[in-house]
Amino acid sequence: MDFYHAQIMEGDIISTFRQYLPQIGHVQIASVPDRHEPDLGELNYPWLFAMMDEAGYDGWIGCEYRPLNGTVTGLEWLTSIQPS
Repeated sequence: MDFYHAQIMEGDIISTFRQYLPQIGHVQIASVPDRHEPDLGELNYPWLFAMMDEAGYDGWIGCEYRPLNGTVTGLEWLTSIQPS
């Protein structure tokens, strides 16, 4: 499931995720609407990650975004994510 495209096309990403959870084996993330680091934009990824854990999702999460200031700087958002 591509969270970026799902939010752009339909919104209500939580309902869509829960509806298709049995078929989801991979999630892609990026900020909405600009497709930059996931800590920017309208989606609250720390909250979404907690919801995914609560729902029992155990698949992969991949990043597909355009870093604003290069790859290394573009990965700094990971330091703000707290493990569950």
